[in-house]
Amino acid sequence: MISKYLIDPEWRNRYRDKIISRDSALSKIPRGARIFIGSACAEPQYLVEGLTARSINMIDTEILHILTLGVAPYADQRASSRFRHNAFFIADNTREAVAEGRADYTPVLLSELPELFTSKKIRLDASLVQVSPPDRHGFVSLGVSVDVTLAALRSSRYKVAEVNENVPRTLGYSFIHVDELDALVENNAPLIEYAPPVPDEVALKLAGIIAKLIEDGSTLQIGIGAIPNAVVPALMEKNDLGVHTEMFSEWLKDLVEAGVVTNRKKTLHPGKAVASFCMGGSELYEWVDNNPLVSLHPSEYTNDPFVIMQNDKMTSINTALEIDLTGQVCSDSIGHRFYSGIGGQVDFIRGASRSKGGKAIIAMASTAKKGTISTIVSRLSEGSGVVTTRGAVRYVVTEWGYADLHGKSIRERAMALIGIAHPDYRQRLLDEAKELKYIYADQILPPRGGMYPEELEQTSTHGGVDILFRPIMPTDERMLKELFYSLSDESVYHRYFANVRVMPHHRLQEETNLDFQTRMAIVAIPQGGKAEEMAGLGQYNLDPATNEAETSFMVRDDWQGKGLGSKLLKTIIAIARKKRIAALTALVLRENPGMLHLFLKEGFTTYYERDEDAFFVRLILEESAP
Repeated sequence: MISKYLIDPEWRNRYRDKIISRDSALSKIPRGARIFIGSACAEPQYLVEGLTARSINMIDTEILHILTLGVAPYADQRASSRFRHNAFFIADNTREAVAEGRADYTPVLLSELPELFTSKKIRLDASLVQVSPPDRHGFVSLGVSVDVTLAALRSSRYKVAEVNENVPRTLGYSFIHVDELDALVENNAPLIEYAPPVPDEVALKLAGIIAKLIEDGSTLQIGIGAIPNAVVPALMEKNDLGVHTEMFSEWLKDLVEAGVVTNRKKTLHPGKAVASFCMGGSELYEWVDNNPLVSLHPSEYTNDPFVIMQNDKMTSINTALEIDLTGQVCSDSIGHRFYSGIGGQVDFIRGASRSKGGKAIIAMASTAKKGTISTIVSRLSEGSGVVTTRGAVRYVVTEWGYADLHGKSIRERAMALIGIAHPDYRQRLLDEAKELKYIYADQILPPRGGMYPEELEQTSTHGGVDILFRPIMPTDERMLKELFYSLSDESVYHRYFANVRVMPHHRLQEETNLDFQTRMAIVAIPQGGKAEEMAGLGQYNLDPATNEAETSFMVRDDWQGKGLGSKLLKTIIAIARKKRIAALTALVLRENPGMLHLFLKEGFTTYYERDEDAFFVRLILEESAP
């Protein structure tokens, strides 16, 4: 078909013949028609306004679209006798109509919406879209929104295009020939512009946590809203990122110009930023015009999980309204009130989850309504819909940290999510989780005020493997248990001065729920493996009466001799100095010369205690120490 158009010199005559007035173009739409409206910032506002002007003739007309940011007169209460809106994604300009029952909401995965049009399951009588002027071959571009528009346009009985010189000629699979259009209406109004919400302090803190999860060479999908856009400044130190996303705004331009997004490491469409639509201002629209770096494709391609997963290290970042302690994510409704839509969240979560080295992230503030409600709940609000199921959810991020729920039991999920809930709501969530039998009846929380000291995280290389050294978390209980049972009898005896055989829950939770003031523990977590595991642990317990802390260490047998013990000891010493602890002490069995050597190397003094049959070691940290 394309080759025919390329050699046909007569298209210009046919193009001119199709240019008619707005009223003439709209007059051909029959009563009772289903009309698709172009998406987002590409909405053909001039044509939409014309529908209202002809409302006397538009009896029982149904208007369908995904997100639209322009005028929506058909959703006005005064137009309800003529128009019925059907939203695939609810925006600010149509939310009230849906809430009041004057408009419909059709939940659908964005990757599957185009097939509803092409299969005629949803029959379209007309499509109203906005396009660029034709190129020398007679092709117009759908500009800033290809998404589901291309499928809707080609599936419609009657196709009307608003031709606008301000529409950029975007590249990719964004073109349609003028011969496929039935009527053309010229109008050169400025495109709709979109300014993302200004991120607040919470969004910026969230962004910093998300950025730590994003590796160099990752391919990104970033959703819409304040939180995803806050991530961009936090990515400025990353290298060779790629983009395969549903939509983008100015953040793509900023990251490309900063040299952060190069698309060089992409395993699918290397060198190209792939998307289905964009929203922004005039500078962004000028930047995407004829820009070969940007490739726009229909949603059935960009949002297909099988396509998405072909990008190694695919990282998706989406938001939610509420999540329960089992991991069920609600993102399209507030109780019974429909708020937005499914969009591409599920598509990209499934695609990123199946990607080699991929990460699917749900990010949200821990509270809503100015802190009066928790967004992490024991039960979803009545009427709330589950968009992402508990079986599909992976990473959840709030301003208090992140939880990786994949492969975790309900008990582990509940504790992980309570750990990143707002501190004001943690005890209530714990109590409700106990009532629901999700967790141990004797489960405790870290002491109030024991906030996770993120600043203590650091990474170093040991035995050729990067090791993350970080404070222990309540969710580390399983890993600590596995570390204990992996130790040889000799290592257990060296650590506990006894042949300890069991490590029950009540003891494990005491070791993992710390205040990080009087009690501190640093764990060593090897990076790059398929399963997270604990290779070692260093800790201290402070006696407030003397301001001296007793310290102890254990390193898994297969990691001994690789410098983990030394690194853990140095880290504990540095933390104790910062907290102005007077001295560190320890007991070391005579049969453990390796550990004794570590203490002596760091300046500990020692003497032998015959009653204990062990060496007592002590390091003075403050001059006032006795």
